[in-house]
Amino acid sequence: MEPNPETTTAAALRIVPANQASSEDLGLIFGTRGEPGHCQCQWFQNPGKSFGALTDEERAHRLRVRTACGNPRAANTSGLIGYLDDEPVGWCAVEPRTAYPRLRTSRIPWSGRDEDRDSEDVWAAVCFVTRTGYRRMGVSRAMALAAVDFARDRGASALEGYPMLLPEGKAAMWGEMYVGSRSIFEEAGFTEVSHPTPRRLVMRIDFGGAQ
Repeated sequence: MEPNPETTTAAALRIVPANQASSEDLGLIFGTRGEPGHCQCQWFQNPGKSFGALTDEERAHRLRVRTACGNPRAANTSGLIGYLDDEPVGWCAVEPRTAYPRLRTSRIPWSGRDEDRDSEDVWAAVCFVTRTGYRRMGVSRAMALAAVDFARDRGASALEGYPMLLPEGKAAMWGEMYVGSRSIFEEAGFTEVSHPTPRRLVMRIDFGGAQ
């Protein structure tokens, strides 16, 4: 049987908290073009008109401040960075759900659920970026698995994701899938808890404890 390239890549990845990586490595993953270079993982942190008011350079600066890149002694960071053969190839934004103001005002996480929006015990994995040249190799799957351990080890009672569900036969544009797909969350142990829109799911893994 031929080896699965996605499984092989995932097994070879070294994934670290973002503050243990350099700003240069983070920049290589996001690049300066396309949706990643434009957004710099700032959509969920800047709701309403505040996102559009920022330049790409300002968004990149905010990302670097929030990750505390290059400061391994930092008390907090906002995500994970994956390396393949010492090349930075993947990013996952994961931290307490309250860190994302846009989630608080969106109906997607809360539709059909009676949930405390201010609970800091529930974490969220909201963004996945794979560096150009390393896509379709299982990087996001490995990052989702690592996000589970990252959140659990830091005291989260649960971790949520909000993946996009595409109609059968419809190809995804990259900008649609930065939130991840249902399959990468399923493979990391998440289960669907709600289906608030035809194209968006809420998936969750509970670790126990207070919420």
